[in-house]
Amino acid sequence: MRDFTNDHSALALNTASLGHNLEGKGAGWSPEQVIDACAARGFGGIVFWRREIGGRAIEIGNQARAAGLEVVGLCRSPFLVGPMAPKGRAAVMDDFCASIDMAAGLQAKVLTIVVGGVEPGSKGVGESLKLVADRVAEAAPYAAARGVKLALEPLNPVYAGNRSCLTTTRDALDICDAIGAPNVGVAIDVYHVWWDTDLARQLARAGERIYGYHLCDWLADTQDVLLDRGMMGDGVADLRAIRAQIEAAGYDGACEVELFSAGNWWQRRPDDVLDVMVERFRSIC
Repeated sequence: MRDFTNDHSALALNTASLGHNLEGKGAGWSPEQVIDACAARGFGGIVFWRREIGGRAIEIGNQARAAGLEVVGLCRSPFLVGPMAPKGRAAVMDDFCASIDMAAGLQAKVLTIVVGGVEPGSKGVGESLKLVADRVAEAAPYAAARGVKLALEPLNPVYAGNRSCLTTTRDALDICDAIGAPNVGVAIDVYHVWWDTDLARQLARAGERIYGYHLCDWLADTQDVLLDRGMMGDGVADLRAIRAQIEAAGYDGACEVELFSAGNWWQRRPDDVLDVMVERFRSIC
C-alpha cells in the first residue's frame, strides 16, 4: 500500500469540498483561486463541477496543468434516469454528450456518472438499471472518441429513489460487464460503499476498471445524508482497509477528497479546509 506520510502528491481536491457544486454555498472562490491554493499546498490533482466551468473548459484545464495539477475528473454526467433527469431520452443524451465534451475540453481523464433514481412510472430498480446500461452503452463510443473514461459511481442506498438506483459496486460492475466497453468502469466513493460487506470481493473483480477513488467519512450521527459528510478520520469508515483493497486491485491513481458539508466544512475558510485535508490525508488515509 502506498505511503502518504511524507508525500501527498496523490491527493486531489474535488471542488465540492469547498461548496462549489451548489449555488450560494461555500466561499465562492473562482476556479483560478482554487487552482492556486491547491498548487501552493502540493496537491497533485483537481476535479471540477460542470457548473463552475461553463464555456471555459479548455482555458481552465490549461491553467490547472500549468500550475502542476492534473485534471483528474469532472463531476458529473446528467442524471440518466429518474425524477431529476432531463425530460426525455433525447434531452438526456444531449446533456450526456455535452458533459463528455466538457471533460474532453478540460482534458479530464474521467467523467463521473451519477445515474439518477427510479424512472417515473416504474417500481424497484431493475427497469431503471436497464435504461442506465442502455444509455451508457450508447454514449461510450462517443466518449472513447473524445478520450474520456466513464465511471459509474454507486451511491448509498438512501439515494435510490431520486439520485441513484445504482447502489452497489456489484451492480455497477454488472453494467460494465454487460456493456463491455474498454472505457467504462467504476468510481468508488467511501461515503457510499463503506458499509458493503461484499466490497473487497467486488473491488478485486473490478481490477483495472476502477477509475476513481473518493475520500471523506461517514459520521456516526449524520444529520443530513446529502450535505453532512465527515472529514477523513471523523467518522466510522475504515479508510485504510478500503484503500488497501482498492490498491490490491491495481488502482494507483489519485485519491479525491469530496466533502459535502453545508453545516461544517463549507462554513470555514477554504485555506483552513485545504490545510486540514493535507494533514488528515497524510495521517489517516
